[in-house]
Amino acid sequence: MSGFLDLFRPSTYGKLPLDDGVEWFVKDWLVPNFRPAFRAIQAPVDALLDSIDGFLQAVPFPIFWLVAAILAWRIAGRGVGILTAVSLLLIDMVGIWEETMTTLAMVITAVAFCAVAGVPLGILAARSDRFAGGLRPVLDIMQTIPTFVYLVPIVMLFGVGMVPGVIATIVFALPPVIRLTNLGIRQVQGEMVEAGYAFGATRRQVLIEIEIPLAMRTIMAGLNQTLMLALSMVVIAALIGAGGLGLTVYTGLGRLDVGRAFLGGFGIVLLAIILDRVTQAMGAPTPAQANGWTFRGVARSLLGGRGQKAEAAAGQ
Repeated sequence: MSGFLDLFRPSTYGKLPLDDGVEWFVKDWLVPNFRPAFRAIQAPVDALLDSIDGFLQAVPFPIFWLVAAILAWRIAGRGVGILTAVSLLLIDMVGIWEETMTTLAMVITAVAFCAVAGVPLGILAARSDRFAGGLRPVLDIMQTIPTFVYLVPIVMLFGVGMVPGVIATIVFALPPVIRLTNLGIRQVQGEMVEAGYAFGATRRQVLIEIEIPLAMRTIMAGLNQTLMLALSMVVIAALIGAGGLGLTVYTGLGRLDVGRAFLGGFGIVLLAIILDRVTQAMGAPTPAQANGWTFRGVARSLLGGRGQKAEAAAGQ
């Protein structure tokens, strides 16, 4: 009986060389044949990251502090404005201002590329069930695979440094904006879309002037989740040479310096709270906020107020 059961044990048939196959695919085929393509992908990320980081580092603290507090106040209300002012002041007082600006540049760069890639993919997924079905397992893998697993192929394909860290962050933080854009477009009432076509609107006009404005709250929720995931990735990205607050945490961990590691985590927490409150308010503005300072207000001004009319018609 035991001999019969041994036939069903995996070891009976030998080991499946999956690890060897993956190593050959990445190391011996993908890297030698597609390195120029990966360098081309790296170039725009490098250019945007350097520009944002250089700008943030060059702006004097008093100016940045004042402008950030005013913007937070106008977008999210008085409480968030005061919270932003106090948080930024604490960050400067504890001596991690430069690291915070580097982290902010990395997060802005990652979220920008996630938005550029994720929103169109989400719209395509909302348009085609077949495309959405094929995209779903890819997003599942991106969200469930351990974050440290990203680092090995990223280092082999892009090297080490801040740019590979941002690329790893983009891959890790991309799924929420795709999923929620898909969800938001699908939740737009069919009557609104049909009314747009009935009045002679083209498919592009319906998308830009009806579907996107009505789905903006859900899309912004996806961007908010992408932002939070990007912040959670900055510490892990420090393992491959990314700077900022993640490097501060990693340095403190390597030296068993509890205070240093706490400072890095403290800065990340404050930055995350500020960005979370502001982006949430941009997605769901309150009546107390100035309409022109919100994401919807800017979108409405660019669309000539037609997005606002679509929202009003939806409410009726």
